[in-house]
Amino acid sequence: MAKDLNIVLVRVDSRLVHGQILEAWVPFVKAKCIIVVDDKVAADSFFETVIRMAVPSEIEVIISSVDDFVQNYPFTHGSGKKTIVLFSNIADACNAFSRGFRFERLNIGNIFNNEYKICCSSSVFLCDDEIHCLENLLKETGVFIELQRVPKGRAVNIKEALKDYWQIKK
Repeated sequence: MAKDLNIVLVRVDSRLVHGQILEAWVPFVKAKCIIVVDDKVAADSFFETVIRMAVPSEIEVIISSVDDFVQNYPFTHGSGKKTIVLFSNIADACNAFSRGFRFERLNIGNIFNNEYKICCSSSVFLCDDEIHCLENLLKETGVFIELQRVPKGRAVNIKEALKDYWQIKK
């Protein structure tokens, strides 16, 4: 695992590395490293190769399982190579946080799946378990959670996006 990383964006995006990341987020945060934290990608050499080929050569790519990431990540912030950390799902981001990977802000970009029932934005659809996980993250840690596809797009606070859902669940 690379040393001296400055985490500038922690994002959940079911598509992981794609155009919005490479063409919008990387230049916006001036990232020099992308860490993909995903058990399936870490175990699939073909998928890992595809991701590495998609990223420009001047950007370092680290692929890691959740376990390897939380065990080997150097937990320092503020100096070093500007880095984006990508999770493909909310459960993995919450799991990493509960196991020691700390962040103050979580960006949620794209989560699509036919099983998801709650539409939070045009690009984020969540199930009850994911909402519960985010709710715990909010209440227990104070992490700011936002929905935002691209840097120039409007960021929506998760509290605002889910206020009707939480009213119904009370």
